[in-house]
Amino acid sequence: MELKDVFNQLFLQFTQDQNLIENLWKEIEKKYSEKSRHYHNLEHLQNMFSELESVKDKIADFNIISFSVFYHDVIYDASSKSNEEKSAEFAKTKLENLNIDKQSIETIFNQIIATKSHQKSDDQDINYLLDADLSILGKDVETYLEYTKKIRKEYSIYPDFLYKPGRKKVLQHFSALENIFKTDYFREKYEVQAKENIEFEINLL
Repeated sequence: MELKDVFNQLFLQFTQDQNLIENLWKEIEKKYSEKSRHYHNLEHLQNMFSELESVKDKIADFNIISFSVFYHDVIYDASSKSNEEKSAEFAKTKLENLNIDKQSIETIFNQIIATKSHQKSDDQDINYLLDADLSILGKDVETYLEYTKKIRKEYSIYPDFLYKPGRKKVLQHFSALENIFKTDYFREKYEVQAKENIEFEINLL
């Protein structure tokens, strides 16, 4: 399904205001299509939904997780350390215009914040969101290398002598985790390949 259709179906459950939905979609489209985005774009969202579709029956609230997917990278600035916080705040402000209860908005806020540190959560829906977000790490080597090039482009404001140690630190953080993937489904699907890919990239840096 097209991303816009997914968005419309989701939002129609919480408002009948077509203009509002259209404006919110245009905002998402504009943010994720910024020139500086080579990886954290609409394709990334599409991929996350494709991954989550396989585990839909295991997710407690698919609507909530869908809102989190759409907004988790809505603010993305390679030079900022608070993208997740800003994205969560942005989502909260926008979703308050819909017929969504406060508790659900709080849950979405927390899910988006969780994409910052990628720590295992007691909330299994968060774990599925995090695993879908990182699923690229476990793809075949060719796809993975393509991803690393896109990330490098997003950080093109930094010269190699700054980028490489920073990137290495991020990768070492992932490889130091007991498991990169928090759920059985994604662990079985991607864990082994992800560890190999990360090791491979670390050696290239």
